[in-house]
Amino acid sequence: MQDDILRLAYEVSRITEEKVDRIDRVMKQTGMLAINARLEAARAGDAGRAFSVVAQELGQLANSISGIGGELRSAIASNIASLRTAGSQMLVDFKGTRYTDLARSAVEIIDRNLYERSCDVRWWATDSSVVDVLEDPTDANVAHATERLATILRSYTVYLDLWVADRTGRVIATGRPDRYPDAIGQNVINEDWFRSAMGTRTGDDFRVCDIDTNPTLGGAQVATYSTAVRAGGKTRSATIGALGIFFDWAPQAAAILDGIGLSPAERASSRLMLLDASHRIIAASDGKGICTDIYPLVTDKRASGYYQRDSKIVAFAETPGYETYRGLGWLGCIEAQVMEE
Repeated sequence: MQDDILRLAYEVSRITEEKVDRIDRVMKQTGMLAINARLEAARAGDAGRAFSVVAQELGQLANSISGIGGELRSAIASNIASLRTAGSQMLVDFKGTRYTDLARSAVEIIDRNLYERSCDVRWWATDSSVVDVLEDPTDANVAHATERLATILRSYTVYLDLWVADRTGRVIATGRPDRYPDAIGQNVINEDWFRSAMGTRTGDDFRVCDIDTNPTLGGAQVATYSTAVRAGGKTRSATIGALGIFFDWAPQAAAILDGIGLSPAERASSRLMLLDASHRIIAASDGKGICTDIYPLVTDKRASGYYQRDSKIVAFAETPGYETYRGLGWLGCIEAQVMEE
C-alpha cells in the first residue's frame, strides 16, 4: 500500500508537470499570435483599431492563464513534495517495523533450536558408554562409545560429530571416525569448548562457543556445545573428561534465513543476516563475509529497532533467549532497499 501511494504521488507529479508545460507552450504561442495581430492591426490603421483591442485582450488573457499555470505548478509541487515526504516516512516506518519483527522471529527460532542443543549435550554426557570409556578406556569401551555416538548421529542429523576427550584433552572416541579420522587422538586441551567444559561446576551446566570453522571437520562452520563428563554420570561428582557436540551450522542457518517471510521482490532487494554479539556475520543470504566480516550495525544500545542508511533500511533484533538458554547476544538483521523513484 505504501509503495502504491508513493508511485501514485510520483505519477501525479509527472502528469502535472507534463500538462502545465503544455499549457505554457500553448499560451506562449497565443501570446505571439496576439503580438502579431496587434502589429497587423497597426498597419491597417483605423480599419484595424477594433481588432487591435481584441488582440490586446487576447494577449492579457494568455498572460493570465500562464500565471495561473505557474501557480498551479507551484501549489501541486509543494503538495506533492509533502506527500512524497510523508509517504516515504510511512514506507520506512512500515517496512522498518515489519523487518524488525521478521529479524526477531529469525533469532527466536535460532534460540529455540540452540536451546535443544544445550539439552542434548547435558543428557548425552550422562550416557553410560561415554562415562565408561572415560573411566576405563579399553578397546571394548571405545568401540561401544563409538557405536553409541554413531547411533545418536543417525538420529540427530543436525550434528557433524560428537567427541569424547579425557582429562588431558585427548579425544578418545567420536561418532564418525571414518568420516573424520583426524579427530581421534587429537589434543584439544587449548580449545575453548574443552577448557570451558572442564570449568563447569555441575552436570546442569554447559558451554557454547560462537560460530567458527573447524579444520578437523572439513572446515565446516559449527556451533560447539560442551559440558564435563562426571564420574558415574552423577550431577555433582568429579570431572573425568568432556563431551563436545558440533552443530552443523551452515544448513540450519540457511534454512532459517530462507524461511523469513519476505516476498520474492523484497527478498531480491534485501540482505538477510545473523550476527554474533560483536556483529560478526555468521550467516547471510548472499553468502558473503560469513565468519570473517563485521557488519556496521548501529543499535544505539537498543535491543531491537530500525534506521535508515542512505537508500536502505536496516532492521535488527537481539536474541531474547529461550527457557534456560540466555543466548549469546546474537542478532537477526535485515538490510533492505527503500523504493526509489
